[in-house]
Amino acid sequence: MSAAPNLIIQLQRMGDLVMSFPLLAWLKAADPTRPLWVLAEPGFFEPLMPLSPDAVFFPPEAEEQLARTPLHRVINLSHRPEAARLASRMKAEYLLGPYASGEVVRIKGAWQLYRASLVHNNRHNLLHWADLNALDTVSLRSMRRTSWPAPRIPSLTQGGKVGLFVGASEAAKRPAPEFWGELALELLRRGHKPVFLGGKGERSLGGAAALRAGLPRSNLCGYFSLSELLRFLRGLDLLITPDTGPMHVGAWGGTLTLNLSMGPVNAWETAPAPPGHFVLRPTASCVGCWRCTRNSENPPCRKRFQPARVAFLAHRLLSGKHDRFPHLPGLELMRTRRATSLGLFELEALTRPYESSFREARPALSLFWRQWFLAGLAGQTDENAATFLAEKHPRAISLLHSHLPRIQTECAQALRSNNILPKAFWQATPPLLRPLTGYLQLLLENDDYSRDAWKKALDHLERLAALLADV
Repeated sequence: MSAAPNLIIQLQRMGDLVMSFPLLAWLKAADPTRPLWVLAEPGFFEPLMPLSPDAVFFPPEAEEQLARTPLHRVINLSHRPEAARLASRMKAEYLLGPYASGEVVRIKGAWQLYRASLVHNNRHNLLHWADLNALDTVSLRSMRRTSWPAPRIPSLTQGGKVGLFVGASEAAKRPAPEFWGELALELLRRGHKPVFLGGKGERSLGGAAALRAGLPRSNLCGYFSLSELLRFLRGLDLLITPDTGPMHVGAWGGTLTLNLSMGPVNAWETAPAPPGHFVLRPTASCVGCWRCTRNSENPPCRKRFQPARVAFLAHRLLSGKHDRFPHLPGLELMRTRRATSLGLFELEALTRPYESSFREARPALSLFWRQWFLAGLAGQTDENAATFLAEKHPRAISLLHSHLPRIQTECAQALRSNNILPKAFWQATPPLLRPLTGYLQLLLENDDYSRDAWKKALDHLERLAALLADV
């Protein structure tokens, strides 16, 4: 008798589907004989199948067929309501992710719950979506043993083929056409061959950029189907792109990628998942926001990206000079990698010393919270994250100490009086504690404030109190 299949539901966009590929590979490696099925949009999965790990893809129209099939595990990675409804219909031994329970959507899986708690609350998150897709089912040992597609490293002083992908899901996440035009001119001056890429919706953007550069024939926006674009990306020496689906396609296919991470995006969450690619992002204190609160249509961080600086950096990448990088005022260059100790995604700082990155409290706090959740949800040791935070920023530890008792009291009072927490509970806590309070509130709401949910929430609070008491 053949093994019951694993089913992954991923009804999000192209980039989300590519960020699901690591999970597919991990599941296949863990159980090679178990069929691996994926429910996704045909417009995305059909052209991406040559890049995907070994799996059978189904369109949403296969719902009835899948609902009649006994499954081993269903993992819903999509936040769309129809995906939750689909997940609830499947006959599976195990279910992870959002599912419909009557008129309510609930979430199964501690890490799936953690990911959902990041909505408008991701300031201190240092875990990539590709890893969060898998942490409920894949061991860190398996992640450490993973082989990743390596980027093709060019060594060209001139003549490099550079793709400039001008689009993004939101205007705030991409540069203006004037930027792309000036960048193309700067690349031309250095002997490289830029072309403008994008979908049909970016034709006007690409046209304006090409006009600015005086390269009317270089606008290839809307020229390729998705499968043709995939083949074209493989022929590039470098892809320069904002946070967008083709960025993930290019990187997963081995094209060296420079991600211009601007606007409401967090590179720790959505940068290219394979190691060896590059991320250029602002050094602003608000970097990695969920939504810009300063100017949502034209975030000020976009002004820090200057075409001449990006072209200079691109020239070094095309020349194969990946060892030393100059300081870029207002920007920092990072390289994607996999941590040797845990196997998780990391961003390696390239343009400033490691120690200098902890002069501000936020990076040390983010590191603390990542290790704290890994200890509580994945059974890892704390690795002295609290001690490190105390050494670098003792005031942060002091603030955690001083605010934690109030949160414990508020939770204890709600439990004794059989009340629920106020809807704005987590937002009313200081930002340095919101990773915890956001997770706890969702944990309680997800299980209707059951005794078991309260026990888990109070255990988390007690564990944090004990950890801080030892610092």
